[in-house]
Amino acid sequence: MLRNVGDVDLWEIDNVIPRPDLLDRVVTADALYCMLTEQVDSVLLQAAPRLRVVSNMAVGVDNIDLLACTSRQIPVGHTPGVLTEATADLAMALLLAAARRLGEGIDYARSGQWGEFRPDLLLGREVHSSVIGIVGMGRIGSAVARRATGFGMSIRYTGPSAKPAIEHELGAVRRDLAGLLTESDHVVLTAPLNPATYHLIDERALTLMKPNATLVNVARGPLVDTDALVVALETGAIAAAGLDVTDPEPLPIDHPLLDAPNCVVIPHLGSASVKTREEMAELAARNVIRGLAGEPLEACANPRVYG
Repeated sequence: MLRNVGDVDLWEIDNVIPRPDLLDRVVTADALYCMLTEQVDSVLLQAAPRLRVVSNMAVGVDNIDLLACTSRQIPVGHTPGVLTEATADLAMALLLAAARRLGEGIDYARSGQWGEFRPDLLLGREVHSSVIGIVGMGRIGSAVARRATGFGMSIRYTGPSAKPAIEHELGAVRRDLAGLLTESDHVVLTAPLNPATYHLIDERALTLMKPNATLVNVARGPLVDTDALVVALETGAIAAAGLDVTDPEPLPIDHPLLDAPNCVVIPHLGSASVKTREEMAELAARNVIRGLAGEPLEACANPRVYG
């Protein structure tokens, strides 16, 4: 798609492009098609005097300085909508895996410990008919809420604005963060990362949760204070966690979360279905093409750039 509209300088090595290489290669770029691993900041923008559009193959844009791009009249594309359902599926998978101790069960079976039936073996927490708290009732949060109704769950949510349509459709009840944490059996994070949500789930927040509660994060790692989560899992302040995203990301191989039996950690797979990643890639490419043509982007994260 992109080669039909211009010359493409592709980083062909299967790892993150080193920062010096990125800064060197954007000097002559009219467009930048990037991943969430690239920091598009004032330094990069200064190195790219010809840049006319940035397209992020992700829904989140916390890796991009939107104000700096807007001041340069550079529209920033992203990929909302197309990854909603896949990410919501994964949120429920992590919730079930963590609450029902599937990771521990897999390890138990593979290690040769599996013996005679025991009625108290690896008892988990109920998911059906429980209370789910969703932090961030945007597209993904709403999709998680709809799935939760299939499990007969009562829905609590928190966010910067009320969602009357979701409340009417699903019986969701809006709470402040403290109220949500104290009432919920399972807490799912789907909020964007910004200064207001950085370490939203810190030591105090974790102490408000029920001791049998599950925490699931499919948003961004820094929403959670990692050190505080380690302590909460070790001390039993909460029962379990399911993490698709972490801080740092990736976690060092010796990190305690990777050894915690009550923590399921996977490598940022929220949108990792074949169909979804194809749709994300194509939407990001269409954003580039429209930006180069001087047309409004199909999905723009800084619409103020258009006045």
